[in-house]
Amino acid sequence: MSTPDQIEGAPHPRDNPQLFGQDAAQQAFLDAFGTGRLHHAWLLTGPRGIGKATLAWSMARFLLATPPLDDDGLFGAPPPPTTLAIDLEHPVARRIAAGAEPGLKSITRTPNPTTDRMRDQIVVDDIRSLAGFFQLSAADGGRRVVIVDAADDMNPSAANALLKMLEEPPDRATLLLISHHPSGLLPTIRSRCRTLRLNTLPPDDMARAFAQAGIDVGARTDALAELSGGSVGAAMRLSLLDGLKTYAELVALIQTLPQFDRAAALKLAEAAAARGAEVKRDLLFELIDLLLSRLARRGASGTGSTIEAAPNEAAILARLAPDQTAGRAWAQVAQETGARARHGRAVNLDPAALVLDTLIKISQTARG
Repeated sequence: MSTPDQIEGAPHPRDNPQLFGQDAAQQAFLDAFGTGRLHHAWLLTGPRGIGKATLAWSMARFLLATPPLDDDGLFGAPPPPTTLAIDLEHPVARRIAAGAEPGLKSITRTPNPTTDRMRDQIVVDDIRSLAGFFQLSAADGGRRVVIVDAADDMNPSAANALLKMLEEPPDRATLLLISHHPSGLLPTIRSRCRTLRLNTLPPDDMARAFAQAGIDVGARTDALAELSGGSVGAAMRLSLLDGLKTYAELVALIQTLPQFDRAAALKLAEAAAARGAEVKRDLLFELIDLLLSRLARRGASGTGSTIEAAPNEAAILARLAPDQTAGRAWAQVAQETGARARHGRAVNLDPAALVLDTLIKISQTARG
């Protein structure tokens, strides 16, 4: 079973030996380390699934396995390191892989001890546990590293507890905060961290990340990169849930518009209502929203993406969104159906009826 900081079906970020497409962020950290300006807290930001956690675990391995540059030893100070990579046979790397490194602590959402269900927030006790970690690990005089994944999950009490640690950081401690939405963090937390913003991945880097994770996506890496917005995490989720097939079914459904293929729509609705289909149902609504957004952008700009994520997609989008008026109409229906879907799921409306209602609204917009 995956943990809150892991994509279902994908390796844990600590098990990824190499990070792709984030050379600038890695170099910024190496420059700070090499010049003796290593900040005590780093905020790793950017869209979900682009490698922030993989970078955090790479930074942790590096910090715990690399001697300080001011440790001259017998032969003088070593040259500044040029890579974060640490041999996976290094004792630190092996202990981290086994979850047994005493100098490292990972903070994520935890189960509620009363209900044994996973909390939806990082609570203050999770942050307060760091006090004991710092005390126990201070005796050896080595570095201590904390990874908070994700800082966005902290409730107000946890955020204030972390802020106190950032204001008075323990000696030789480095905190690595992962955030998908840094604007939601306390401004005082952001101001006490150095920010590393990571970028979305191009298709070639995404293909290498898939290969490293052992996930075979065939020849559709370009389509996965297109639909995921360059997020390898989102692309993995699409691949593992057969999202490209579902998206192709949606595109095929709108191909007949303004005539409504009710049989195809009912097939999608019934699949979404099947027992145990909650995850795929959520993905279906995300893909509907994405398709409507692509229609709106095609109408607004007059041009579409150079990458087709489904057969004949470009021609279908061009026919249904030929101009800015159509683009505005699709943007409006995207807003309306998205709000209706969120409300329907929140109050547990019948999922088949909710899907069918959404598809009928799309058909009505095409006729309009």
